[in-house]
Amino acid sequence: MTDRSVANVTCLGCGCACDDITVVVKQDSIAEARNACALGAAWFGDGTVPAETRVNGRPASLEQALTEAARLLGGAKRPLVYLAADISCETQREGVAIADRLHAATDSLAATATTAVLAAQRRGRAGATLGEIRQHADLVVFWAVDPSTRYPRYGSRYVVEPRGVAAPQGRNSRTLIAVDVGESRGPADADGRVAVAPTDEVDGLEMMRAAVQGRAGGADARFRTVVELARRMTEARYVAIVADGEPGLVPADPARAEALITLAQALNGPTRCALSTLRGGGNRSGADAVLTWQTGFPFAVDFARGHPSYHPQAGAAALLGAGEVDAALVIGTPATLPVPVAAGLAGIRSVAIGPRASAATFQPAVAVDTGVAGIHEGGTAFRMDDVPLPLRPSLEGGGARAALVTVRALRDRLGA
Repeated sequence: MTDRSVANVTCLGCGCACDDITVVVKQDSIAEARNACALGAAWFGDGTVPAETRVNGRPASLEQALTEAARLLGGAKRPLVYLAADISCETQREGVAIADRLHAATDSLAATATTAVLAAQRRGRAGATLGEIRQHADLVVFWAVDPSTRYPRYGSRYVVEPRGVAAPQGRNSRTLIAVDVGESRGPADADGRVAVAPTDEVDGLEMMRAAVQGRAGGADARFRTVVELARRMTEARYVAIVADGEPGLVPADPARAEALITLAQALNGPTRCALSTLRGGGNRSGADAVLTWQTGFPFAVDFARGHPSYHPQAGAAALLGAGEVDAALVIGTPATLPVPVAAGLAGIRSVAIGPRASAATFQPAVAVDTGVAGIHEGGTAFRMDDVPLPLRPSLEGGGARAALVTVRALRDRLGA
């Protein structure tokens, strides 16, 4: 392979899935990822991944690995298929097909946003694409989150700096409000700040909704600042409420997601409002989309009865913790698994297919290293706002085994 530059590459380092990256390849490795933030540069690295195939800890051929994987999974009474990070939607679809054939339970990293997903299923959701928010939002409320830490380019690409139809001067056309909930603080450069005690957060959101609907009356002194913020929001042309859908250091009150949703819905009476929920990287939003497309449900889907059923409170961590699973297939990067899932897998026999599968801490019986979607192989991934984006690999054909081809070969081994 010759030195070259690959433009318009999509980065899966976080849910922003920035698709304006130019990757510089020198001597068959990534030398630079232009436009990428520090998080994106770390995700690309130099493009080097392991290329091992192991069965019971020993080197093996791919043929031997697939044979053993099919035997292990096909003989299980209660198998689990888990979709981890850094695989394409096409590979995720093959994983769902395997779960269907095995009558297995299946789950994915999309379950990290369980609270927000379940709230949207109960209440609906007033959302928008990041492009719409970029064009129209003139008031942005960061609810207990500073995107610069886990989503570094969110502000520069979408809601703070870019010029838009309703924000012709970019940052100078927008007002940013940071709502600090305990230690969870909004951006330091916000135009205004509102402090809320964690114990008052959900009640505060409910008081804001009441104020939007003209029902606040004489608000308690604790809620005067948030009620005033709500009234200010009704005077904007287009409001964007930004909240983190991923678990932080302090787990959010499960009622918070529903309260944010109902506030955004209420604001669409006097003005326009979109709730922008931040999501992690690795194409976890794609797993949500693929499972919903294939089964009707976004995560925690069980094929045990021969058809998909939804058990949102009995996902992978719960099943493994209860000892209900006797074999598992992990597709994707094992290092991205939630700690309870990785811990549960350590007690059963498993198969891992994906980037750095051979380094899995739970020591799978079968491990097949593959390339990373977006670096070594193409396909499709979803941005945090559920917009599909093409993956343009910069090291395709560079020696890394393709995850899609490998998982499809395993599906064929398992029969119809």
